Amino acid sequence: MPFSVPLTVDAAHDLEDIYDHIDLHDSRDKADHVLERIEIAFNSLSENPERSAYPQELIALGLREFRQIFFEPYRIIYRVMGHNVYVLLITDGRRDMQKLLQQRLFHT
Repeated sequence: MPFSVPLTVDAAHDLEDIYDHIDLHDSRDKADHVLERIEIAFNSLSENPERSAYPQELIALGLREFRQIFFEPYRIIYRVMGHNVYVLLITDGRRDMQKLLQQRLFHT
């Protein structure tokens, strides 16, 4: 049975921001391509979400309930709960991930 892969409101905004940024600074075709590749990544999560690595920034804090997949340079952070794979964060991995993860996942 495939997992459901819902996006949180924040992750949906992340996706919109990424698309808009690429559309503005590169091209609509490139934005469409990136969106398509991220959707392929989401589909892979529906089949086997446990296969992915733990974010190193969270392992350092002793947390292993979050996982990540990559579509360079983007990182997709998610959590498996039951038969759902909740996408929590979609971001450029070159950002300050420690700070971003703390803000998004722990609301500090």
